[in-house]
Amino acid sequence: MITKPTMTNNPTPQERYKLLKTALIENRRPEDFDNIIELLGPPGEITTILPAGSCKNIKVAILGGGLAGLSAAFELRKLGFNITIFEGEEDRVGGRVYTHYFDKVKNLYGELGPMRIPVSHETTWHYIDLFGLKTRPFAQTNINTFHYVMDTRVRNRPEAVQKYIYPFFDMTREERSKEWPQLEAEGLEEYLLKMSPKIRREILEIKEVYSEEIVYADSLNVKEKLEVSGLSQGAISMLSSVNPFIGAFLYNSYFEILHEIYPLSFTYLYEIIGGMVNLPKSLLSSLLNDFPKEYSFISQGDIGKIFWRPGHGVVGIHQNERNHSIGISYKVSASGIEGTDYFDYVICALPFSNLRLINLNPLFSTKKMEAIRQINLSAAQKTILLCNYRFWEMGLPDERILGGGSTTDMVINTIWYPSNGREKNEGYINMGPFQSPACKWSFHKGYNPYQPGVITGSYNWTQDAVRLGNFPESHRIEIIKEQVEKVHGLPFNSLDSIVLDSKSLLWNNHPWSLGGVTFYMPQQKVDFSKVAIAAEYNNRLFFAGEHVSVSRSWMQGALQSGMLAANSIARFCKVYR
Repeated sequence: MITKPTMTNNPTPQERYKLLKTALIENRRPEDFDNIIELLGPPGEITTILPAGSCKNIKVAILGGGLAGLSAAFELRKLGFNITIFEGEEDRVGGRVYTHYFDKVKNLYGELGPMRIPVSHETTWHYIDLFGLKTRPFAQTNINTFHYVMDTRVRNRPEAVQKYIYPFFDMTREERSKEWPQLEAEGLEEYLLKMSPKIRREILEIKEVYSEEIVYADSLNVKEKLEVSGLSQGAISMLSSVNPFIGAFLYNSYFEILHEIYPLSFTYLYEIIGGMVNLPKSLLSSLLNDFPKEYSFISQGDIGKIFWRPGHGVVGIHQNERNHSIGISYKVSASGIEGTDYFDYVICALPFSNLRLINLNPLFSTKKMEAIRQINLSAAQKTILLCNYRFWEMGLPDERILGGGSTTDMVINTIWYPSNGREKNEGYINMGPFQSPACKWSFHKGYNPYQPGVITGSYNWTQDAVRLGNFPESHRIEIIKEQVEKVHGLPFNSLDSIVLDSKSLLWNNHPWSLGGVTFYMPQQKVDFSKVAIAAEYNNRLFFAGEHVSVSRSWMQGALQSGMLAANSIARFCKVYR
């Protein structure tokens, strides 16, 4: 029997490695540990490419003040570059990292963007540790949460789903004898185990040519892979209902599932105490500090200058044919003033959905333009509810929901519960490739569930995100409250007296993202992963962002790609400056 390590606040690297190793042993591939740590780790230190301060008076523009742009600026500054960051938002930093606070002291908040950090995401932890941010376990799975499918409500226990949910679906006798996490694992995980560790590495690599196993995985959508694995249409429909994440991306590339399973992205997760936005805020605070403590090993005179330009939306990118400098045209949202500034290098950390609307002169390569057109930011919608008491934490010990998520086949898809104010207790169930160890939780001494709390009333994707998100916000909130009541078995309209405030966002409607998360369609890994990140304009324009990374849809992808883009500029300068 495997001894389960304890998740503690603020884990050290060694504690995180122990968690990851344990999970890999549980998943029958401990040999993947070194590869995952290497591939998800930060790239080499930029000052090993060029000496600190060696790039004075070289001008770099960074388009986008999300994590990719901020991490790129943070690294380039070490070499002395003069860096201008163009950010469309006037009063918010972080891009799709978006913590909303309901109170002035910032105790009551929810996440409209990323909400969890896997222990395997080494680059994200690099910056968390660098800035000394405090973290605590994020409960991905809780046996007291609910599945609500076909108007039937059961607790998050596989045997309950098997008994009460299975009868609605036309499944084979053999399928009915297995719990749903086992069916999901057989359909989605077994193919990974058939690959050699060397080939599995390619899941987190950007290459010109991939092994045939990777090409095959990329050729199928998720539904096709479940069919190839022998699951009936009834079983696939059941899994799509019990796990709406599978349902939302059923026709996207199966490879995207592999790139979540391989590094165990949903096993042993953490969150930043006080809000995920503290990570981009820490990066920006350091960049705007003339004496950043994070650069203690670099003399003050070697550090580059930072020019932060919020409310500056980029409208055009063009290259000067004579000297190859790049002009960035922008419009200031507050005044309407337009202008153009010229730079030696540019890092474009804008989503392709935004880049699609920018005037390019000349156009990028034919293949790059195709990638910009075809790579899609899938829709995502989140709504958080401020409640005057934590109704989900009431009741007997085996009824209290202290962290984790409920799922439903209704349009809200998933409900997520806060993990703050709790301590983990015993309890472990292997819940399949998209579930972490299921934990029981107990109150901290003196904790009071009658205090206000914030619940994520709906987190959904693709078509359901659009369907729900296109309603006027007031109507959207009413739909969400009604469905949350159903999932929890509450009387109709009971949340009217409980919900004090709300914040809702359909990321498709956000002008500086125009979508939620990147999720490839079949064949796009093979067709576009290399070209999406390739430099343009004679190696003067580089690209960063989760959409061009190997960790799409995660903060890890944005941060690592920003560092890689910075290092690419350093290498180019080393040769041609």
